[in-house]
Amino acid sequence: MKGFVVYPDYRIDENRASVLLYGRLENGESFLSVHLYKPYFYIRQKDLEPARQLDKKYTYEKTHLKNKEGEAVVKIILDIPADVPKLRKKFEDAEIICYEADIRFPYRFLMDKEILGSIDIDGEYVSGGRVDRVYLHPDIKPIYWEPQLKVLSLDIETMSDMQTVVCLSLWGKNYKKTFLLTDEPIENTIACKTEEELLEKFAQEVVSYDPDILTGWNVIDFDYKELRDRMKKYNIPFVLGRDESTSTLKLEDNFFRESKANFSGRVVLDGISVLGTSFIKLPDYKLDTAAKVILKDEKLLKFTGKKFEELERIYKEDKPTLAAYNLKDAELAYRILEESKALALTIKRSLITGMPLDRVDASIASFDSLYIREAHTKGFVVPTGKFGEKEERIKGGYVRESEPGIYDYILVFDFKSLYPSMMRTFNIDPLSYVESGKGKNLVEAPNGARFKNEDGVLPTLLERLWAEREQARKNKDELTRYAIKILMNSFFGVLASPACRFFSLDVANAITHFGQYLIKLTGERIEKMGYHVIYQDTDSNFVVSKAKNFEDAEKIGKKIEKEINAFYADFIKKEYKRESFLELNFEKTFIKFLMPRLRKEEAGAKKRYAGLWKKDGKETIQFTGLEAVRGDWTELAKKFQKELYDRVFHDKEITEYIKKFIQELKKGKYDELLVYRKSIRKELKEYTATTPPHVKAARLLPKLEGNVIEYIITEKGPEPIQHQKHKIDYEHYIGKQIKPIANSVLVFFNKSFDELLKGSKQVSLSDY
Repeated sequence: MKGFVVYPDYRIDENRASVLLYGRLENGESFLSVHLYKPYFYIRQKDLEPARQLDKKYTYEKTHLKNKEGEAVVKIILDIPADVPKLRKKFEDAEIICYEADIRFPYRFLMDKEILGSIDIDGEYVSGGRVDRVYLHPDIKPIYWEPQLKVLSLDIETMSDMQTVVCLSLWGKNYKKTFLLTDEPIENTIACKTEEELLEKFAQEVVSYDPDILTGWNVIDFDYKELRDRMKKYNIPFVLGRDESTSTLKLEDNFFRESKANFSGRVVLDGISVLGTSFIKLPDYKLDTAAKVILKDEKLLKFTGKKFEELERIYKEDKPTLAAYNLKDAELAYRILEESKALALTIKRSLITGMPLDRVDASIASFDSLYIREAHTKGFVVPTGKFGEKEERIKGGYVRESEPGIYDYILVFDFKSLYPSMMRTFNIDPLSYVESGKGKNLVEAPNGARFKNEDGVLPTLLERLWAEREQARKNKDELTRYAIKILMNSFFGVLASPACRFFSLDVANAITHFGQYLIKLTGERIEKMGYHVIYQDTDSNFVVSKAKNFEDAEKIGKKIEKEINAFYADFIKKEYKRESFLELNFEKTFIKFLMPRLRKEEAGAKKRYAGLWKKDGKETIQFTGLEAVRGDWTELAKKFQKELYDRVFHDKEITEYIKKFIQELKKGKYDELLVYRKSIRKELKEYTATTPPHVKAARLLPKLEGNVIEYIITEKGPEPIQHQKHKIDYEHYIGKQIKPIANSVLVFFNKSFDELLKGSKQVSLSDY
């Protein structure tokens, strides 16, 4: 029977440890699989005798494994996980090196069984209290199987004093229920005479529905926090998992850390977090915004004043409407995760990395999960994790100063997955790194770091992932391709983090130095071919094609791509005696391209440009780093910049357009586009050194209902949109939003914004 592990855990009975695997089977039933298992770690074989003199309360086994230095290691086996850190400390105090002594107990079991998420399970089972099947010590094998998990979305409504839950809705596949605090029966709701009854019925419903995933919007910090606190008042057990243990919440008040929920056997995924970790960008992460962008739908009610007071009024006067509003919110949260494919991507990432659904964004743990398995296959153990400190900064990617201007037919080339391809090409691998730098047949990086010239653990792992991504491409499985891309692109960040067990400045800088070396070498080779490079950024080259039309530009782009890749195939073989996995891609031709200058300087900007190109046969303008795509600029600036650049790229008149736009702005035509949106990153009282505009606006609010502040600049300064009292300061928007954008274009026609407003003659591109 195929199954998917939703929640790995363990328990201790009579000093014996068992791994517990909760999940969902292919027949739709939930399961719990129980396996007796012992924790272990490794020490060097030569340290066994002194280790035995220190402590003998463990067993040991000889292994075929060795450490990085080639020394044999033995396995130290204990009874329960809590024994591991105690013995590790005793050994390390005696300067006995321990290997892999920090791996979580259930994860160790999954690694040993080579399980990445899905299993084939065979054995006897019995019915369980909160799961359909309980398997005791079954045979399990790793397989690849994509599950259909059971998801339940939750939303609650409370009174304005936050003291009473008056409505609670649940939404799942072909399922919906609303519990309403009321004395009278109301259609499509389950009437509850008391809050206590409502909470009890909710808890019973979760157990009965038996979801794998519980979700909602801000569901941990608000909904489940309120439910936990209210259930505690009535002595209702906060038991929402698949055993009788109390469910727990770890709430964070720091914006940089996410709150977590631990419901045994189930996973709680906050919708906001799932979108964020799936790299889905939105103007803000309010439920209504996400619904409008992703679903083309919206919340049932809008609030112009104080939301909670308004909801309380509706509850008293129109309970059916409140119930419908509540249910709609639960529905929207569910559909957003489904239709955005964010949940499907999360499951894919779990299947690829072996990480639980609520930890797929843990890049270091994901790396460990895959690297340690591959290391064991190659006969190596890995170091125990130790947090290190960066003694110096890791060198970044190369960004060349640009050559400002407006160009025709610019070619863009970038390396396909540059850092992962370099790791494969040059065997950049923690266990292949030679710290002494001595030895034969070594690959030397530009920073002096040296690596064995034989495929190590990381290049082998990347080779497998590369093949899986290519197979996904052939199968047109874009979700799997994207999941693998996210994973591979995270590897450099992992190796560059002091929290990584393999952290080494030499290894991390070997990657970035090779990157700088290759991008510069690529530019030199393109220049030798007779084409001019106007900008380079980490893995990209921007080249003047000298073409007279789009078709010729495309031919030149393909020619350059072919010649550069042929060069690297030969160069790597001769210089490093290795196979090149570097692949320069001709990405696109910009028909028109604008590279701006730094403000008030002649020098070119970095990571800021715009270009007109054809996408699926249609013209589109790509903005990178400019106001049109930055979240901290208003929609006014974005509209103005997009229209202005469109005129530039199509050789249309621009000065009269700018003048007209300003006139319309002053008349109030664009008032709805003047809102700034900025996130509060700490408590308002902590802003002491400076007080940014969004903080000033936030301090005018009677209560913060989120960390994103929306405000307008008025003649009296920044004011939140909910409490705007003064007239709009149009001069602020002209000077701070319109002028910089206009000048970024006018400079190429020897004009300035100030001159234009003084009544200089009309200028068109045809005049130059």
